[in-house]
Amino acid sequence: MEYLYTERAHLMCPGMSFGITAEVSAPFDEKRIKDSFAVLAQAHPFLKALLGHDRRSNAYYYDITEISKTELIIKKKMLADLEDAEILREFERLTGYEWNLFNEGMLKASAWKIGETGERTGFLLVFHHLLTDGRGALGLAQELAEYYARGKKPEYAPERLISAENTFPDKNRMPLISRMLVNKANSDWKREKHDPPDYSRYRDFAGEYIKSNKPFHALSRRSREEVEAMTFSCRENGITVNDLLIAQMMTEEGADKIIIASDLRSRLPGYNSGSLGNYSTAFSIEIKKKHKDIYELAKAIHKKVQKTLNDPAALYLILNCYESLEPPLLDASFISVRGCYNSKAAKFIGTMFFGFASPSGHSITNLGKTESVSMTKAYFIPPASPAIKKTLGILTVNGEMTICTSERLHIQMGATGDKERGFHIDSPKQKY
Repeated sequence: MEYLYTERAHLMCPGMSFGITAEVSAPFDEKRIKDSFAVLAQAHPFLKALLGHDRRSNAYYYDITEISKTELIIKKKMLADLEDAEILREFERLTGYEWNLFNEGMLKASAWKIGETGERTGFLLVFHHLLTDGRGALGLAQELAEYYARGKKPEYAPERLISAENTFPDKNRMPLISRMLVNKANSDWKREKHDPPDYSRYRDFAGEYIKSNKPFHALSRRSREEVEAMTFSCRENGITVNDLLIAQMMTEEGADKIIIASDLRSRLPGYNSGSLGNYSTAFSIEIKKKHKDIYELAKAIHKKVQKTLNDPAALYLILNCYESLEPPLLDASFISVRGCYNSKAAKFIGTMFFGFASPSGHSITNLGKTESVSMTKAYFIPPASPAIKKTLGILTVNGEMTICTSERLHIQMGATGDKERGFHIDSPKQKY
């Protein structure tokens, strides 16, 4: 039985759903679609899981059942291509409420006919963060495409999460001040003697929060030629494409700090190849010095990123924080900040550590690049954390980069907003 460990940070926190879209080079076939998701569930036990709770120990776990819990929706409408605004509207509909994970599975999927005759098939996969991270989600989308288009079955991948028995590498201890603050918050929490936060009460509150804090999504694309030019210029300057994208976001948003995601699969010995679950971390990159040249800024970012990747204490800081906090204190961090639960200790953690007081941060998650004959197009719709104002989700498939923006605009989106939603060609302001 797999218990939530560091994943518990995603339990009582709204907006923890994200999406992968995929256009598959095979005709629309409803029977084949249903069969494909059944095959995926046989390979990945978490697709058959609901949320379970051990009241005595207040531990949450993945309650794996006998059948798939994926909610599959077959759409009748035919779309011209994967960039149709209907897909983003469907994502916003599926994420417009807080899922009840005791009764609902952690994956919801929709499928459309793509093209004039349905000669291609479009999928939207919407994941709860308890099911997997972005890299795991992309892997699942690729397996779906390979089976649906070519009949290649995914291999069985037993789930094995990060746990107390399979913890992080050596030399990753939190800095002294962080340890002191966590220890104080834990002590204060125990002195407060609260009953653990109730999941159903959290859901009621989170549902109202999501309704009044809906993010707006938009897509932009960079062609294969633009991506190749960008890659070439990055190599010449000794930086990565991701460094340059972070620099662009800092410049355009006027932000000194960007939170970025990092995949840990190659670093953690307990990871089973192909399994779901969370094997990513996040850390912030802060550049206070002003740089007039975008590449000089990107070089400064590159140095900061590499330094963090080579420093376990910095790389695993947020996961160590999740691990070290009392689990119910972690549960209460968001709702205490938002006034639904009275705990000074949880409010402190939610405000000072996680930034839940207001969505003012900026973040970027780049799932990298992939080549596929079966999955001809795809893009990544990032989660809308209550701590983040604007997030970029980036995915490059067959040489073409798509950037999905998730942003809280704090305005009422009516007919005008609906027209703006969706896909537009956005050539970069900076020429490479």
